[in-house]
Amino acid sequence: MKRYYNLPEMHEIISANHKDPHHILGIHKVTDKKYVINVFQPYAKQVEVISDDQSVLLMEKHHEDGFYSIFEPSKINYKIRMTSFDENTWEMADPYAFDPVISDMDVYLFNKGTHYEIYDKLGAHPMTLDGVDGVQFAVWAPNAKRVSVIGNFSNWDGRVYPMRSLDNSGIYELFIPGLQVNEVYKYEIKNKDGHIIEKADPFANYAEMRPSTASKITSLKGYTWNDKQWIDARDERFNIDIPMSIYEVHLGSWKRTLDNNYLSYKELAHDLVDYVADMGYTHIELMPVTEYPYDGSWGYQVTGYFAPTSRFGEPIDFMYFIDHCHQNNIGVIMDWVPAHFPKDAHGLIEFDGSALYEHEDVRQGEHPQWGTKIFNFERNEVANFLIANAIFWIKKFHIDGLRVDAVASMLYLDYGKEEGEWVPNSFGGRENLGAEEFLKHMNSIIYGMYPGIHMIAEESTAWQGVSRPTDKGGLGFGLKWNMGWMNDFLAYIEEDPIHRQYHHGELTFGMVYAYTENFILVLSHDEVVHGKGSIIGKMPGDYWQKFANVRVAYGFMYGHPGKKLLFMGSEFGQFEEWNEDKSLDWHLLEFDKHRELQAYIKDLNHIYTSEKAMWYDDFTPAGFEWINCSDAENSI
Repeated sequence: MKRYYNLPEMHEIISANHKDPHHILGIHKVTDKKYVINVFQPYAKQVEVISDDQSVLLMEKHHEDGFYSIFEPSKINYKIRMTSFDENTWEMADPYAFDPVISDMDVYLFNKGTHYEIYDKLGAHPMTLDGVDGVQFAVWAPNAKRVSVIGNFSNWDGRVYPMRSLDNSGIYELFIPGLQVNEVYKYEIKNKDGHIIEKADPFANYAEMRPSTASKITSLKGYTWNDKQWIDARDERFNIDIPMSIYEVHLGSWKRTLDNNYLSYKELAHDLVDYVADMGYTHIELMPVTEYPYDGSWGYQVTGYFAPTSRFGEPIDFMYFIDHCHQNNIGVIMDWVPAHFPKDAHGLIEFDGSALYEHEDVRQGEHPQWGTKIFNFERNEVANFLIANAIFWIKKFHIDGLRVDAVASMLYLDYGKEEGEWVPNSFGGRENLGAEEFLKHMNSIIYGMYPGIHMIAEESTAWQGVSRPTDKGGLGFGLKWNMGWMNDFLAYIEEDPIHRQYHHGELTFGMVYAYTENFILVLSHDEVVHGKGSIIGKMPGDYWQKFANVRVAYGFMYGHPGKKLLFMGSEFGQFEEWNEDKSLDWHLLEFDKHRELQAYIKDLNHIYTSEKAMWYDDFTPAGFEWINCSDAENSI
């Protein structure tokens, strides 16, 4: 049989080195009256072509490793039927007979850094092409020698489903017919040195339960939302002049089953949301639910930026949770971590065998204190990955706000580093100009698309204009955590009352700068871990005095300008330091003092939300006035 393909090209397919397998595999016109179909299937001893009229033609084997060909007089629609060495047979449409799904415009916008819905193109997406059901895969790996989709469906062999490189875009794509949701997969990447690495999909929407590390095929199209009234009301305004009393939650330890297992998203939707609504909170802030491998990181070391963690159920179950929040008039803020990512081998680190998402120079690309990698914010595709990710959670999951973690570590090149461990910017300074531009770009785009969203910065320095608009020189956030107030406040309340008169300034100093940013007053998870004890445990005095002190402290917090955030367990006086491995100590509500404190917080929340004076004009001097701020002797 005469062959119509390049012999070296066939060997590139067989040795899994071909960057454009569609050029040789699939159906191709070879003369005016002839087409050739080429198939590579190393696990088949026989391959047949089945045409639309159900005629069956045996393909000729050209190489013992599994390269098959057959001629056709015209272009046909066909399937391939394969028989394995143990006589099993299977049929499928030819993956290499489909045109690309990703357009030139998709490539152009992504490489430019402005494809804000790139998550609909990259990743794994169930779809129907030319009447054939399957899954479209696409991944960005510009420095790879070859990329393949691997899974049980390929015996985890990268030779079976090599992907097509789209010109010089760095994007590889492949449509695989017949795959179903819940199939696990990874990308097998051959780097320029010929070494093989396996990676989870950066754009996957679902992942295996840790410690397994593969991605899972899923669809986000099966959920019917019932929160239109909430979304419409939210997005009609750009309004931070609303009451915000935020309950910060770690889903894995808010409450567990009797045998210490996690509650599911659906169980939490009822138990947690009903509790929060009854307590009078306006928002839940979730510690990161993006997929992460290590429980002890609390979600702050992310390997799956586009996937809600599988610890509590499927992505659609998380949609149900958020929907139920909205139907109970509870907003959802999600902690989001664009500052850094972990070194887990299946994650983003050296994704295509090179420093792709991170800087190559460790002085720019690594946090020595945290053992994590820093995103290369100046690379268009990396900035696009993160901005699109923020939009993804708002659009696909109806998230009402993102609290951006560790902003200070993004803004300063020398954050957590000693001399010689960092590289100055082009002006010789310590400011990370790429990160600054990234944050401005992200906030301006998100607020332009979703004016009712809350973009919140956890920023611990005196950087000017964090929560000021970008057109006025700010970073464009809507709100900022008030870390200065938190540190001064905690230092004050830990003092014995007899000594507080000497620390009165720590209580009042926050008003000096209260209107420089749009602040949230926070008593977060960071203040009840790593040996810091609990909020009530910080209070001086005996059992009775601790509860009296904490009530006064919370009352002061609620009366002070700024939105409010309280970490779970602090509302009923949990004495033990927070532990992510177990449930909160709900049994404490059997005791009067804990039950009374919980009722007090409930009353505070309802007073706060119902009395306009408690939250209106939070960010202008017109909204607050001291009666007497200088009575240090009486600590009033």
